[in-house]
Amino acid sequence: MKLKHFLAEGFRNLHDVDIAFHPELNILCGKNAQGKTNILEALWLCSGERSFRGAKDKELIGKDADGYSLSLSFEDKRRTQQITCAVKRQELRTKKVTLNGVSLRSQSGLFGALECVIFTPEDLELSKGSPEIRRSFCDLSVSQLKTSYRAVTDKYRRILDQRNNQLKNIASGRSDDSMLDIWDAQLAQMGAYISVLRFNYCKKLQKTAAALYSEISSGNEQLTIDYHSTIFSELEGRVDYKNDLAAEYLDRLQKNRADDIRAGFTLRGVHRDDLRCSINGMYMKDYASQGQHRSAALIMKLSQAYILTEETDDPPCILLDDVMSELDVSRRSFIMNKISGMQVMITCCDEELVRHYNGKLFRVEQGSVTEE
Repeated sequence: MKLKHFLAEGFRNLHDVDIAFHPELNILCGKNAQGKTNILEALWLCSGERSFRGAKDKELIGKDADGYSLSLSFEDKRRTQQITCAVKRQELRTKKVTLNGVSLRSQSGLFGALECVIFTPEDLELSKGSPEIRRSFCDLSVSQLKTSYRAVTDKYRRILDQRNNQLKNIASGRSDDSMLDIWDAQLAQMGAYISVLRFNYCKKLQKTAAALYSEISSGNEQLTIDYHSTIFSELEGRVDYKNDLAAEYLDRLQKNRADDIRAGFTLRGVHRDDLRCSINGMYMKDYASQGQHRSAALIMKLSQAYILTEETDDPPCILLDDVMSELDVSRRSFIMNKISGMQVMITCCDEELVRHYNGKLFRVEQGSVTEE
């Protein structure tokens, strides 16, 4: 996967941005708040994903702009493709997205066309942060391999909200627990499916991450990543999510119904699961050092890129947002060595961190980009 040519206008503070990318390394250098991360955010949106900053479309439009427009050409293993995305301030619900000149119903229609892996400073919290961070990482990784997965997780969250509202109504006497039956059946079907896909991805992640972590620790430490389900005691070898697993999921929800009503929310389910990371058998959340957490987070993101390459036979584009300044020399060298052969976009304030690598250097200042 190679990004070739990128145009942006009116996206946050970007204006007249016209970049011809290097096929390997691209360094976006500038002081803070000049627009470096905005460029990576715009590229990320072109992959069909939501803003990694959690921003809505109206927040992406520059304060003095009527809207924003993005245009990106990229080359995969088969051909060159073209993505455009445009939003008007007065027509936020009618975003215009095209792929190779064909209009798409929504931005999510871009899933699977452009594959990127992004690494931000927040990702350094991957192994020691909340379970929600790791669930989001796992769901994003799975959705890159199976484009229909995102729709299922979105629907699960909507149904979960409905069930939680019903639990509150039951607790206050405004409803009875029979009203939960319809929500439980739907949650069980979707939850079983999500559990299987997450578990299978976690097995791939464990295999890849273990090898990489052994290398970064010079063979002194062993990283293990296990999927911890709050519903199933065992998922290995189980694939019948439509019947066997869905029935078990539904049974667990019904058995926990009284506890859920008292709590006012659903205590068990894929929304409470976790990816548990251990080093040499010791749970990282309790025992790991800051350096070990950073190494584990780095390895998990590298593994995401490696698995995506293996599954699609086409290396993704790597977006590194101000990560190099957060890593020591050995970890910077490790990551650059391991993504060799992939196209990389790096934002940084200090070009000396990466200047000795061959590629293109772009200066970013007040939303404008110049090539050196």
